[in-house]
Amino acid sequence: MRPLRFDGDVVLRDVAVPVTQFGAELDALVADLFETMYDSKGRGLAAPQLGVSSRVFVIDTDWKEADPQPCAFVNPEIVAAAQFRQLGPEACLSIPGRTFNVMRPVWVDLGWTSPPGVRQTARFHGVGAVCVCHELDHLNGILITESGTEI
Repeated sequence: MRPLRFDGDVVLRDVAVPVTQFGAELDALVADLFETMYDSKGRGLAAPQLGVSSRVFVIDTDWKEADPQPCAFVNPEIVAAAQFRQLGPEACLSIPGRTFNVMRPVWVDLGWTSPPGVRQTARFHGVGAVCVCHELDHLNGILITESGTEI
């Protein structure tokens, strides 16, 4: 497990660097992301939140209510998104104690590479879409403090 980085840390405002090497180092980062996310009671975590400028994030939107469904994303990109958007509350492990209303698409099609190096695509709806967009914002140096309104 690694310590979280918080709002004000410059790594959170930088655009993360694409991953070019797959292997043990990436696997260790993904394991640390999951361990830190679960320990911090989050649903998603991006590498910059651990101080690593790398285009990697993890999510598990189900683990609090059902069986864990961990997903790791390397070099993710939104390839399509719903035109219809919905406003909803979001919190962030890097901005503790604050909640923001953020406008997000109701679904997104995401393309990414898995840690073993396999290219994948999937559609995410509802909280999955919100989580994917939130973590992708982290990889682009965007925090909910600038994309949403505090509630």
